[in-house]
Amino acid sequence: MQLKLVLISTTLLILILSSCTPSQEGTSVNATKAETGLMITDSAEFVPVDSVMSIITWIGSKPTGKHNGVIHIKNGQIALQEDTLAGGEISIDIKSIRVMDIKPEEEANKKLTDHLLSEDFFDAVTYPEGSFEVTRLESYDSTKLEVKDEFITENTPALIKEFMVENPTHLISGNLTLRGVTKNITFPAVVKIGSSVVKIEAKFNIDRTDWNLSYNSESRAIDKAKDKFIYNTVNVGFSLEATRQQ
Repeated sequence: MQLKLVLISTTLLILILSSCTPSQEGTSVNATKAETGLMITDSAEFVPVDSVMSIITWIGSKPTGKHNGVIHIKNGQIALQEDTLAGGEISIDIKSIRVMDIKPEEEANKKLTDHLLSEDFFDAVTYPEGSFEVTRLESYDSTKLEVKDEFITENTPALIKEFMVENPTHLISGNLTLRGVTKNITFPAVVKIGSSVVKIEAKFNIDRTDWNLSYNSESRAIDKAKDKFIYNTVNVGFSLEATRQQ
């Protein structure tokens, strides 16, 4: 049983300018083409994800500031094989995106939320759901995290080695689908399998442009010193909880 979890001159100018500007080395997941989901035997235990106790967090950055928020998980399940994580999938409710660093009653909150839901970013009318499907599981290995340079400002996105969960137990690979684009990513996570509850915590970085979330991307910044861009790197967190049947 298979479980499904879910420019030319301008570019040269950007590269030249970037090479002359300060940067710091960070690490981020590398988005590659989608992979086939894991094969799970009929004897596996399928545990439904608690959509109330589970959440996705995000932090978006630009030189002049940052915003953070959440996206709700619509549903999902985790597969266990002899008390070992064997797979899983979640459905992501894009329309549920919320901004948390601006008070809900402030006009700026609605303005930013509407912008995130618009065609500039998630295009939630056309793509109301996203998904994540586990395709590979292995023991944590820090050497498998990709290296990336970030342009330094007062609000440079947190490096994954600063942002990631403490003492990760696994590297989880899976197909992340956003805005109709599916890419495979690998990230560190802490997996805790108890007799009654399964918890998975992960924090990692993605390049939003891999999923066509390209509004004001760094590649369009002719002069980064003018701070007229949004960082491509987004800090993402998954917090999943599932209750086992007794």
